[in-house]
Parts: sequence; C-alpha cells; structure tokens
Amino acid sequence: MRMYIQTQTEGWGLYSEMIPKEIGLYQDPYSDFGRLAMELWRACRLVVDTGIHSKQWTSKQGIEYYATNTPNAMSDAVKMVERHVVMPSQATAYKIGMNKIIELREHAKVQLGDKFDIREFHDVVLKNGPVPLNVLADLVNDYITTKKA
Repeated sequence: MRMYIQTQTEGWGLYSEMIPKEIGLYQDPYSDFGRLAMELWRACRLVVDTGIHSKQWTSKQGIEYYATNTPNAMSDAVKMVERHVVMPSQATAYKIGMNKIIELREHAKVQLGDKFDIREFHDVVLKNGPVPLNVLADLVNDYITTKKA
C-alpha cells in the first residue's frame, strides 16, 4: 500500500481553485458553474474514498454514488473509483492539505493584520517546494515572526 506524506502540494491545487472566486472573477452563478461542479465532485470523492476503505463499499456502490450525486459522466465515476481502490485516502489528503493552507492563511491574517500580504503568503507556501504540512506551518510561523519584527 502506498503511504502519503501529507505535503502542501496535495492541497495547493484545491486551494488555488478558490482564488478566482475570492477575487471576483465569477460574475454570476453561470460563470461559477464549473468550479461548483468540481467542488461537488471533490466532496463526493471524500464520501466514496471513505465508503470504500472504511465502510467496505463495493466499486459498484462507489460508482453509483458518483453517478447519483454529480453531473459527471459515468466513465469519470468508474475512473475515480478505480483510483480510490489503488490509492486509499488520496482524496482526503488533498482536502486536508487545502484546509491546512486556509487555516495557515487565516492565522497569518490575524497575526499580521494590515501587514498581511497574500502574495507574500503564497511565496512562503510555494518557494520551498513540497514540504510536509507541519514544516509548512513552521515556515508560515517564521514568516509571521519576521514580518512582525
């Protein structure tokens, strides 16, 4: 079984998907539909990944869950279930990474107030390449300390 070392790269993709929404690039629900559909897909990934590995769902149950709860093609559901079977908890790892980056960003905002710069924060998250989340937290805390000084 493949073991995942949880790094921020698992969450960066998901995190970056929310940035266009935050900066106002989606003007109405229609322009935001693709992002929302992918958010729904990712939520279903968490359910099916857990269902297969914790609740002992069959592949058929996972495929049916995707087909019932997303607008995606059946072929997408089949591929994703096959991925879950061979890479347990990958979907969860991605979401944990995203949530950690958001948590660290909010922490930096609170600590730095008006000194917070989203561009600098993103540099801290990306400049060292893929690092474990506990190392990323240390890097962000070092950034906060340096910026406050």
